[in-house]
Amino acid sequence: MAVPILAPHPAAPAAVRVPVHRTRLFALPEMRWAAAALVLFLLGLTAQLAGAPSWSWWGLYLICYVAGGWEPGLAGLQALREKTLDVDLLMVVAAIGAAGIGQIADGALLIVIFATSGALEALATARTEDSVRGLLDLAPETATRVGVDGADETVAVAVADLEVGDVVLVRPGERIAADATVTGGGSEVDQATITGEPLPVDKTTGDEVFAGTLNGTGTLRIRVDRRAQDSVVARIATLVEQAAATKARTQLFIEKVEQRYSLGMVAVTIAVFVIPLLAGDSVQRALLRAMTFMIVASPCAVVLATMPPLLAAIANAGRHGVLAKSAVVMEQLGSVDRVVFDKTGTLTRGTPELAEIHSVEPAFTDDEILRLAAAVEHPSEHPLAAAVVRAARTRGLDLPVVDEFTAHPGEGVSARVSGRCIGVGSIASLTHGRDDLATTVSDIQARGYTAVVVTSDTRPIGVLALSDRLRAEAEVAADAAARVTGGAPVLLTGDNAATAARLAEQVGITDVRADLLPEGKVEAIRALQADGAKVAMVGDGINDAPALAAAHSGIAMGGAGSDLTLQTADAVVVRDDLTTVPAVIALSRRARRVVVANLFIAATFISILVLWDLLGTLPLPLGVAGHEGSTVIVGLNGLRLLRDAAWKRAVRTGRP
Repeated sequence: MAVPILAPHPAAPAAVRVPVHRTRLFALPEMRWAAAALVLFLLGLTAQLAGAPSWSWWGLYLICYVAGGWEPGLAGLQALREKTLDVDLLMVVAAIGAAGIGQIADGALLIVIFATSGALEALATARTEDSVRGLLDLAPETATRVGVDGADETVAVAVADLEVGDVVLVRPGERIAADATVTGGGSEVDQATITGEPLPVDKTTGDEVFAGTLNGTGTLRIRVDRRAQDSVVARIATLVEQAAATKARTQLFIEKVEQRYSLGMVAVTIAVFVIPLLAGDSVQRALLRAMTFMIVASPCAVVLATMPPLLAAIANAGRHGVLAKSAVVMEQLGSVDRVVFDKTGTLTRGTPELAEIHSVEPAFTDDEILRLAAAVEHPSEHPLAAAVVRAARTRGLDLPVVDEFTAHPGEGVSARVSGRCIGVGSIASLTHGRDDLATTVSDIQARGYTAVVVTSDTRPIGVLALSDRLRAEAEVAADAAARVTGGAPVLLTGDNAATAARLAEQVGITDVRADLLPEGKVEAIRALQADGAKVAMVGDGINDAPALAAAHSGIAMGGAGSDLTLQTADAVVVRDDLTTVPAVIALSRRARRVVVANLFIAATFISILVLWDLLGTLPLPLGVAGHEGSTVIVGLNGLRLLRDAAWKRAVRTGRP
């Protein structure tokens, strides 16, 4: 039967994505309380500005205090019972103090900021846990176990009940249920979720397969090597959890000294109240002086001096295609001194393309070999087939009609074209040991390409070399990353060393580590960190998630990134433009410099006001004005990072 060449080649199957049950936004109590506090604050502010009776907006602000402040206040009291004083309790006390002297709007704003920050942190934690649980659902729940003693009968069993040594039947299109060894059959398996390899891998007897990977067009019999809880996909989930748990909790600069500052502020506040009282001052005057000191010395201004530039940098980066998940993340990015890139889906597009055509039969030209191969491959659903057909159409070649199309799982395809039997497939199945052909194939494979042999009536006529498609901006991004961080970039991949070396040479990366499973990538990250490097890992696949969690900063490619990767990463490149990675690092570094400048400004104001209050008599209105004035100054200074000019300057930082 003839197969007409009419419709375009069907798209390759979509990459396997981790099924995820997401925690809803308002399923978390922290998010509900923070939203209530924000709404109440906005209502109170509206009523205040509209000239409503003071009792109305005071009431709204007080309810805002309760909604947003009870949780951090309770957490602060619990920490106090353990003989520690955290900034949450201090902020609640400062907010109450602000209300006590009539500045209730300022206190309510502080409560809203802290409640929102805690809610976003809780949401990020919940979403990461959702993704880890979803990863364990990647492997199927049931498997088809073949009868013992070679019997042909099959029975469906739960994957959790599979034992080492059980034989399982995997049909076309099914996910593989366990880490196992092929004992019969042949097929191609998409194992990008585990190894990151961009192309399906042919599997025959004796080859290893992994749980959660996707079987292609053939049928496989596999012998279980590891139980479900010990599989590679289960180990990935464990690695993500462990890396997230052991990764040092990074804090904003002000939080690193919160204990000493908080204790010092409380001690001095008490002293400012008690000492004048003992010296004969009135309770009212001593209390007013102490409250004035608490307001001017509170870290509110310092926190607000820190947050605006970081939040402005987050907003600016978001407009240009990079989502940083928090102010802490934006600050972390600025300390990175080494960028590590994944290969497939990060430096490359993750889709194959035809790179070379080698004729081994003088009677056939390159175009004729490609025309025949594309005609035969057109009915196939293999991703390599799509690349061959796409190359033929790009060259404007007319594809002839084929007859008797046959797919040979794990080996290739064949069809009759103009009376000749044309085959396209692996060297092992479609050649007869010709030395010249073997040399050509070896040379292609040594340079990191995938070799596909084309035959005519079982006689080899040519070899096609296929490769993953390099991103156009990959070389520029790698060079810019080196300039911004001052450290040479690194390439980590589960692909073979030859392919990795060829791509690394194209983009100018000299430190290449290949043939890595997920735990191998984590070990490589740990080794770099042991040498003192602060590493940013850029990746997209499920197999990259543990390394993203282990790195100082994890950056995910948003276009093709798996849900687990996107949730694990600290930042997401939404538009899949690699050049934004060095740009956002440069922007973060500038934000850190602005933060330092703001902290100096805030500290100067606080010092002057505190000394005035301690050594003289600082009028309360003047103390509040000075406190609020410093906040306005540092806030406006930080907001300069919202301008497009700040991003353009960051981009220029990575250019030669």
